[in-house]
Amino acid sequence: MTDISEDQRNRVLLRAVLALGVGGFAIGTGEFVIMGLLPEVAKDIAVSIPQAGHVISAYALGVVIGAPLLAVLAAGWGRRTLLIALMAVFALGNFASALAPGYLSLNLLRFATGLPHGTYFGVAALVAATLAPPGRRARAVGLVMLGLTGATLVGVPIAAWLGQLFGWRAAFVFVGLIGLLAIVMIRREVPDLAAAHGASPWRELGALKRKQVWFTLGIAAIGFGGMFSVFSYIKPTLTEVTGLSVAGVPVVLALFGLGMVAGNLVGSRLADKSLMRTIGGVLVWAMFVLTAFVFAAHNLVAAGITVFLIGTTVAIGPALQIRLMDVAGDAQTLAAALNHSAFNMANALGAWLGGVAISAGLGWTSTGWVGALLALAGLGIFAWSLASERNGRRGGKAVRAHST
Repeated sequence: MTDISEDQRNRVLLRAVLALGVGGFAIGTGEFVIMGLLPEVAKDIAVSIPQAGHVISAYALGVVIGAPLLAVLAAGWGRRTLLIALMAVFALGNFASALAPGYLSLNLLRFATGLPHGTYFGVAALVAATLAPPGRRARAVGLVMLGLTGATLVGVPIAAWLGQLFGWRAAFVFVGLIGLLAIVMIRREVPDLAAAHGASPWRELGALKRKQVWFTLGIAAIGFGGMFSVFSYIKPTLTEVTGLSVAGVPVVLALFGLGMVAGNLVGSRLADKSLMRTIGGVLVWAMFVLTAFVFAAHNLVAAGITVFLIGTTVAIGPALQIRLMDVAGDAQTLAAALNHSAFNMANALGAWLGGVAISAGLGWTSTGWVGALLALAGLGIFAWSLASERNGRRGGKAVRAHST
């Protein structure tokens, strides 16, 4: 990309990011729409709402397993070819989910559909960061993630509306069609970048030897779980506690999506200015807004505002993505993919713990307390990471001083 003008480079970046963002839009819609249709799914497959929540966890588990597995196995693939293959699996998985006859088959199909999720976003982030000018990596990654966050603003409400009108299965057909559109756009607009020189499964696995990689993944897997704890059960909470009609739920889902878009845009800019302060600051912010939800859920206006603010906690996403790239050395593909594996561990953990709290009789709003505790735990891991990094630098200086 060095032999073209800055304007040309920006145009290539914008077209590629748009195509990648459409894929992110498909994935985001497919991941989040089920959260707004849990009562319909539960009724159709004859299980309780907390049991239907296992479908969310199954998809998340697919992401957790698929991200490292596919990133390692496809380490030497060309970036565009890999992205197209991953999106094809995702689209087919959603079409198949729409045909699932029962609880077990739906869980298995959602697991399979989640397999390409993390690797797609990881590779897409690497492509965006490669095409971006210096000092704007986080913003380029943020633009790719805008597809995911924008899905909660536009895609999820539309899919939820389709699900309520034609049945929840129609929502997955809609997602599959967006996935097919993404394949066409990626083929046309994303440059055919080769894998990094010398890329191999063994080199990618080297990321797992780095302590800071594990710290960063821990922050994402635990600290970000609070958002999913609340959002996984947002529809019954709004209808049972807030008193919102079913018809009004898509409006609140759109507020959540608007918060995610705002958080993603602001968070990526802050990350380019001060990466570690952004990570720590968002974790503190998450603790505050998740605690506020416990009390705000009883009032319609307050609940809407708080749901919007909970959406802004996604601001941590671009920052953690760049942090992983910085600490992963030459194992970039696996590290980038693992970020989304960790986020979906947060999805699974948050949905599960939220369901445990509800099933224990603590009430729908107890998910806010669960979320706040998860954010606090993430902040603890962040502090541990900083302390470990400082100790490592001191140890390195001491060794160098002794050797001289």
